[in-house]
Formats: sequence, structure tokens, C-alpha cells
Amino acid sequence: MAHLHEIVFDSCHPASIARFWAAALDGYEVAPYDEAELHRLRGNGITSTEDDPAVRIQASNASRPGILFQLVPEPMAIKNRVHLDLRCESFDAESKRLTEPGASVVAGHDTFIVLADPEGNEFCLSRRTGS
Repeated sequence: MAHLHEIVFDSCHPASIARFWAAALDGYEVAPYDEAELHRLRGNGITSTEDDPAVRIQASNASRPGILFQLVPEPMAIKNRVHLDLRCESFDAESKRLTEPGASVVAGHDTFIVLADPEGNEFCLSRRTGS
């Protein structure tokens, strides 16, 4: 039986979009670089983690999947076919918190809004209802 390991996004600049999503998602952070990883990057001619072609964010709870942002040469051209759905307690406050670092509102509905991250990947934000 297969298990979800991580979610992968194509990206024009993995480091910056990883920081956006690490800040957007509760309990996630950019995965720390150890000396072996820094050595591997330098061996590939990459002198700054800002230029890392594959940046991962990880959850503090190991049972939640990681999210990897990998460098691709082309920008997103059409609407993404898979998206993340986020839920929150304070709908207005959370949508404001997400738009301040670069998300944009795409569409509003009664119980959710569609936003796009700084690279144009759409995601939904909905009000938490019940348990």
C-alpha cells in the first residue's frame, strides 16, 4: 500500500515560495540544511541556499507530508489541477495574513475564497465548521 510522502510543486524560485508556504501553514518550517547538504550544493556550483533548486518544508508533526518546491525553467501557464485546501478559525484575519506576504485573492464564495500564492498556484481558504 502506498503512503503519501510529500507534495511537490514546480517553481520558478523554490527558496522564496518555500518560505511563503512555511509561513502560511501552521506547524511547517523550511527544512534545515546540514553540512552534508551544503557540501552537496557547493559541489553542484550552488553557493547560496537561496539558489537551491529543490527546497523542502517539513511539519513539526512527522506524520504530516513534506512539501517540496523544485526548480523548473518555465512559468506556470495554466490553472493548476491539484490545489491545497486550508481551513482556519478566523476567516478574515487569515486571508489578510496570507495576502500580506504575497498571496492574491482570485475569487470569493460564501464559505471559502480562492487565493493564489506568489507564483500563481491556487489554493482555497475556508472557515472551520464543526469538529
